[in-house]
Amino acid sequence: MNPRDRVLAALNHEEPDRVPICIGVSNATSLKMKPYRAIKQMAGIDAPDEYMYQWPELGTAAPDEATLQRLRGDVRGVLDLEPATVLERARARPPHTPFVDSWGSGQIELAPGEWLPGVNPLREAATIEEILSYPGWPDMGDPTRVAHVRQQALRLREQGEYAIMGTPWLLFPFERAHAMQGMDVFLLKMAEDPDLAVALLRRITECCMALMDSFLAQCGDLLDIIKIGDDLGMQSGLLISPKMYRRMLKPLHAELIAFIKERTRAKVFFHTDGDVFDLIPDFIEIGIDILNPIQTSAGRMSNLAALKERYGRDIVFCGGIDTHRVLPFGTPQEVREEVRRVINLLGPGGGYMLASVHTLMNDVSAENILAMVDAVEEFGRYPVG
Repeated sequence: MNPRDRVLAALNHEEPDRVPICIGVSNATSLKMKPYRAIKQMAGIDAPDEYMYQWPELGTAAPDEATLQRLRGDVRGVLDLEPATVLERARARPPHTPFVDSWGSGQIELAPGEWLPGVNPLREAATIEEILSYPGWPDMGDPTRVAHVRQQALRLREQGEYAIMGTPWLLFPFERAHAMQGMDVFLLKMAEDPDLAVALLRRITECCMALMDSFLAQCGDLLDIIKIGDDLGMQSGLLISPKMYRRMLKPLHAELIAFIKERTRAKVFFHTDGDVFDLIPDFIEIGIDILNPIQTSAGRMSNLAALKERYGRDIVFCGGIDTHRVLPFGTPQEVREEVRRVINLLGPGGGYMLASVHTLMNDVSAENILAMVDAVEEFGRYPVG
């Protein structure tokens, strides 16, 4: 099989020739610049350092084609951009000052080259009127966001080699609300002032739909996968109760996914960190096709046998290779054994794409990254186990 055939078989819950690898195609499945440079050096690849979304403060590498091939990746990404005016403003600002995106939220530099969210334009908003009258709501109709995506997708489709994942830069409603108000403020609002919280979530949803509409109008007919996501979990459970999710967020997620499926046949890839075990039936109900990243260090998400047994016929799993302990602190041999273990649990019958649990951070060595992807060639051939 070529990589695209391999991915499509896995997405259809069929066994391909080997487990597909998803790496380097979104901020949730790529690697930071330090390990990217180390891999290029080890592999003798001469390619420039490019950042995903042309956004250095995000810190995530946009790997070149030779590196993606060395990483055995079976998927290629099509990404939008922040508006040209925002990117130009960011490049022209004084060094070390906050990066502010098209929403008015942004990141601050805690240490040289280390950026974290810290600009929350609606932090003090206390009424629905303040939310709705905020002058900084983004212009999702700016053509520079998506002017390039059809050409990218067409080139990949004409090559016919790789599965294509659309990855528009969208923090979905829950995460974007954290960016706009700060996580501490917004979580309190959900409990104390649910009407305000829902008004903010609804306004964000409208913006997300506008961008998704433009993105899919350009390339929805060429995609195999479309990535969305909202981080709902932590190490020990959910950030909000299942009841609160079902009342305040699930209807918006369902609306967004229905909106997407009206515009493309691509499978919906949903990224959410943490222990979200309790919500998997909800995800299946609202039409999520692929769940990522299967954070094996988080609560019941570590029980891969139970995940596969209960839900493996209804949803595709993508991820599973631990970034909490194994990849940053294990030996290459321990990485290989973890890859073998995860494949043997999640791989039978198809319905599994291997990826690290979220972005490979600066504490992960190039040796361990290569051990991960090379182990798939060794242990991921079907029939697995």
